[in-house]
Amino acid sequence: MPAKQVLIVEDERPIREMIAFGLKRAGFEVREAEDCRSARAALADSRPDLVLVDWMLPDMSGLELTRALKRDRETRELPVILLTARAEEGDKVAGLEGGADDYVTKPFSPRELLARINAVLRRSGTTSVDELIEFDGLVLDQGSHRVTAGGRTVALGPTEYRMLEFFMTHPERVYTRDQLLDRIWGGNVYVEERTIDVHIRRLRKSLEDFGYDHLVQTVRGSGYRFSARTA
Repeated sequence: MPAKQVLIVEDERPIREMIAFGLKRAGFEVREAEDCRSARAALADSRPDLVLVDWMLPDMSGLELTRALKRDRETRELPVILLTARAEEGDKVAGLEGGADDYVTKPFSPRELLARINAVLRRSGTTSVDELIEFDGLVLDQGSHRVTAGGRTVALGPTEYRMLEFFMTHPERVYTRDQLLDRIWGGNVYVEERTIDVHIRRLRKSLEDFGYDHLVQTVRGSGYRFSARTA
């Protein structure tokens, strides 16, 4: 199996080289960019499996780059992890709502970053299962990781896809945030509960244009449920 490729977008060379060194030791193929312009050139040349983006970059913010990648049809499913010294909850929410699949606060250990990268790659990776799952006209193809409604493609990020896949294979039952974190992110990666709410909003927004946002239901005081029932 070929090595997974990570593009590091970081303007501070010592940090970039430290990250690259750790990832290469872990078996990743690494490419580097010092700003958004060089990152776009690297992406045009070859698509990586994941992008690490520093929030503070010289030509535009990493958050702006992330938003642009998620708007672009060619890169919207590309997993992105934001790296930043901003530790406030509002910044984390802004990063996740901007399209980031995860958010790592500086300073971080190489082991934590590697765990986050592997977790995001697991969520976005292909699956050996090749099955069509249909729920009330919404169709999820586990083989191709495509979701369609009425023959039209529903664009989803990797985390939203995994969340929808879990919901569609476990309908009608209420899951707490803790349970969703464990089932979707895995028990060995720390993710804040607020992250679930952000990805739920993103999933609903993606489904809204197709009239399926009502399937993702909030159960007050308990969690979330995937159901065609209104009650």
